Amino acid sequence: MSALPILWSFRRCPYAMRARLAIRSSGVSVILREILLREKPGAFLATSPKGTVPVINLGDKVIEESRDIMMWALAQNDPGRWLDMPKEGHALIDHCDGPFKQALDHTKYAVRYPGIDIAIERGKALAFVTELDARLSQTDFLMGHSRTLADMAILPFVRQFANADRKWFDAQGLTAVAKWLDGFLGSAEFKAIMTKYTPWQDGQGAVLFP
Repeated sequence: MSALPILWSFRRCPYAMRARLAIRSSGVSVILREILLREKPGAFLATSPKGTVPVINLGDKVIEESRDIMMWALAQNDPGRWLDMPKEGHALIDHCDGPFKQALDHTKYAVRYPGIDIAIERGKALAFVTELDARLSQTDFLMGHSRTLADMAILPFVRQFANADRKWFDAQGLTAVAKWLDGFLGSAEFKAIMTKYTPWQDGQGAVLFP
């Protein structure tokens, strides 16, 4: 049991969501330690001083970026063939993690960014989602008719953007994105990674995931 990797996670964090999605898809077993970001355990901070989730401790090394955790899991086993996608898919993830996430944060957490024009930032985020909608109007998933890493890495962030103001989001006419997102939210994959766990405390029994 102690030889298994330890995944530090926070249920609602989109970065942690996509790491759990990839781990679940790969079938690799880990010990999951759910934390509250407002009450970070010392053992977690000792593993990752920067204090952000997800983080996975493999014993001989620590991986602190969600996308790297996804790649680590899928490199071991990729039954869904998520890694079978063109470079274009990685470019979409780059945009999601960079300009889109920045605009999303400026929109959702505007109080943290005085002087930022929320309308402009939301417009930037919407432009990216509109690009996704154009793709999804042609195919079921971003890279074709099968889900790939691009879908599963980006969906948690589109969910966050939509949830910031779902009424506004639904009024934007993003029919294809809405179908793609709602399909994800209703999927067995999403439900399986959103199980609620009691926050980890030193001395408690191990929680296996998946």
